[in-house]
Amino acid sequence: MDKQMNDYSKDFPILHQTVNDERLAYLDSAATAQKPKQVLDALRHYYAYDNANVHRGVHTLAQRATDQFEAVRVKVQKLINAKSEREIVYTKGTTEGLNWVAASFATPRLKAGDEVVVSYLEHHSNLVPWQVACQKTGAKLVYLKLNADGTLDLDDVAQKINAKTKIVSLAQASNVLGVVNPIKEIAQLAHQYGAYMVVDGAQSVPHMQVDVQDLDIDFLAFSGHKMMGPTGIGILWGRFDLLEQMAPLEYGGEMIDFVDLERSTYKEVPWKFEGGTQNIAGVIGLGSAIDYLNQIGYPAIQKQEQALVAYTLPKLLAIDGLEVYGPHDSNRHTGVISFNLDHLHPHDLATALDMEGVAVRAGHHCAQPLMKYLNVAATARASFYLYNTKADADQLIEAIVKAKEFFSNGTF
Repeated sequence: MDKQMNDYSKDFPILHQTVNDERLAYLDSAATAQKPKQVLDALRHYYAYDNANVHRGVHTLAQRATDQFEAVRVKVQKLINAKSEREIVYTKGTTEGLNWVAASFATPRLKAGDEVVVSYLEHHSNLVPWQVACQKTGAKLVYLKLNADGTLDLDDVAQKINAKTKIVSLAQASNVLGVVNPIKEIAQLAHQYGAYMVVDGAQSVPHMQVDVQDLDIDFLAFSGHKMMGPTGIGILWGRFDLLEQMAPLEYGGEMIDFVDLERSTYKEVPWKFEGGTQNIAGVIGLGSAIDYLNQIGYPAIQKQEQALVAYTLPKLLAIDGLEVYGPHDSNRHTGVISFNLDHLHPHDLATALDMEGVAVRAGHHCAQPLMKYLNVAATARASFYLYNTKADADQLIEAIVKAKEFFSNGTF
């Protein structure tokens, strides 16, 4: 093993298999991350020994489940340095969190003439809710331009965020181009004009330390499954005073305080947002994933990913006919690398790579406005996480070269 890197793959049972008779090189972590055995064990233990509904029972199993469920709020609070665990709201994922902010917080505050600022980098989850909010209120959606390397044009940022701006909503890290946006500086500018700063943390929280107080943002949404937790669980963090101003979007069991024949009152933040039986196992699994992240530490995770990108990016750029989108400087890149090969459709390339055991993503990556901005229909995307190694990178490069040869000359 390279001295720069550690082999964490031993903790991930799914990685130790063959696909199409080839060693599996899983390079699709930006879509969903694999789960370490510690998370799998936590899920199994909950269902085997503690399975009960939370908050509703006084029996032992219910108490154990509730204690674990609420303890994860504290783990999330510490992970992102929130002021209080009561600022942590459980959701299905990033998409639901951003939808809640757009519908429950922003829409009642927007009016004709107001502006919502986003960028061409955004995932559909951070575009469509704002399109709907603007359609309902008459507000205008404003897009920030990009530089040639895919980074935000900061001169354009300084012009577009102004007295008309009411909401700025940006991804901290792009799921396509691998760029990291200067959220802290943009939040300062937004606040100068009295605007609120919303952050899509789906691609940042799993990979880097995110401190909501240091960034001085107003809302952050992220997903458990991208940080080695279960699917179907996510987090919405918001400043407590802002969460208090938001109305719940789901009504019924568990979120109520008192129900009369004609009217009802609701629980306090965060429980007023968590109607119905929650994804209890998902929450407990997320807590285990956070424990695993903390055990390794973000500095080690970033070092691992940076070493992989520094190793892989030059090799990709050296392949004749392959175009890499986003920064070509590995020091300004996350573990996400998008590319196209000659005139080959990305789906065909991804299929060829799969035959070599290499799992990558192909398509528009839920970022169609960005694809249009780049003047492409789709891209292939390799995304690294802490469990990847240089062997995975080598397998990717070799598979691309084989695919190029096959589609050029018909020999594999």
